[in-house]
Amino acid sequence: MFKKGGAGGVDIESGGKGGAGGAQIYPGMTEDPKMRWAFIRKVYAIVCTQLLVTAVIATAMFFTPAVKDYMRTPFGFATLIVLIVIAFILCFFMGRYGRKHPWNYVLMTVFTLCLAFVVGAACAFKRGPTILTAAGLTVLITVSLTLYTFWAASRGMDFSFLGPFLFCASIVLIFFLLAQYILHLGREVRMVYSCLAALLFSAYIIYDTNNLIRNFTYDEYVIAAICLFGDIVNLFLALLGVVGE
Repeated sequence: MFKKGGAGGVDIESGGKGGAGGAQIYPGMTEDPKMRWAFIRKVYAIVCTQLLVTAVIATAMFFTPAVKDYMRTPFGFATLIVLIVIAFILCFFMGRYGRKHPWNYVLMTVFTLCLAFVVGAACAFKRGPTILTAAGLTVLITVSLTLYTFWAASRGMDFSFLGPFLFCASIVLIFFLLAQYILHLGREVRMVYSCLAALLFSAYIIYDTNNLIRNFTYDEYVIAAICLFGDIVNLFLALLGVVGE
């Protein structure tokens, strides 16, 4: 079932027919469910590690006064922008190196650290109860949407069609964000943006969980983990904006 592979870690060896390992995850499944479940567990283990690293870094930044002082300076804002740009660039490199060991782990590590520091910077200027509320809502929404997607998949629903709509919505939201910073729009507009972002990344969790169940191949475990990790982090940041306002 398992073997050591060139992609790093444990790869899943092909074998068996659909349903050979137990009940199918979705109707018409042609692979061994045991193989897919092993892949899913591996991805979620990576995501949990990424979230733990993010929580540790964000907590350290929240309790460090020097971080707040630095983020108030132009250099702090510039650093934040650079981290976001690096994260975007790494997403493009993932398409080429996401299946190649050890580059996939290197890219994932840098991506995780970039988003962790972005989350820490966002939390640095929020109150503790606000952060805990946003974190609790993020956990509740993520778990609920994940369970719903698995339930829907078991009944034959496929959310792959959401891809083009989510891409278009992301482009619109990016321009909305740029307009917000350039035009210095008010608190109400920031609230609208945060609510729309929360809805968008909630939909992304459904879409990427569906891909985890159906579409990601076994050597794309790092790509799948980065997708889900990015969805959860962005959902948290959106909810942090909603609760903070």
